[in-house]
Amino acid sequence: MNTLTTVIGILLIVMAVFLVIAVLMQSSKDHRLGSSIAGGAETFFGKQKGKSMDAMFNKLTTVIAIIFVLLVITLFVIQ
Repeated sequence: MNTLTTVIGILLIVMAVFLVIAVLMQSSKDHRLGSSIAGGAETFFGKQKGKSMDAMFNKLTTVIAIIFVLLVITLFVIQ
């Protein structure tokens, strides 16, 4: 059991780091500052690419969070 808890603990640390990175990679929902800095430099295709990247990071964050919660519950049940 000790080896299993160690493996799950390492996976928890890795998932926590991935979760932080996935959250930080998402763009802010507050566009007041971003629009004043970027101005009108974005093209139509650039805006669509940004939206698709945001959607991908949103799904990635959800998947990583679910895996993280499942690992925490598994570790709790094992101990």
